[in-house]
Amino acid sequence: MRLEHIAIWSNDIEALRHFYAVHFGCTHGPRYENPAKGFSSYFLSFAGGARLELMQKRGLADRGADPGVGLAHFAVSVGSESEVRAMTETLRQAGVKVVGEPRWTGDGYFESIVLDPDGNAVEITL
Repeated sequence: MRLEHIAIWSNDIEALRHFYAVHFGCTHGPRYENPAKGFSSYFLSFAGGARLELMQKRGLADRGADPGVGLAHFAVSVGSESEVRAMTETLRQAGVKVVGEPRWTGDGYFESIVLDPDGNAVEITL
């Protein structure tokens, strides 16, 4: 068994598609449209095979300030401590919000945390 994909709701899937393509090297298939439901989506693929589905629908409410119950983050492994540091700095220079500086965590991960354009937390790990 393997995780097939994670889906993210957004009010601007084009901005998210661009973010993950430029900063994480994701490729994507064609945009899917269902005009009757006001729904659009993209599937993005990371080089290692993981996938994200970006979904947009008319009338979505913005997320509140407190995250509450649900997906907290997802993590992308870049292979080394130096790559975590380098990618974090590259993202910062590109204007991406860094909310967790590169560090070793108590559970043994070396990671940083950035926010995508919708405020989803992405951990960059070894």
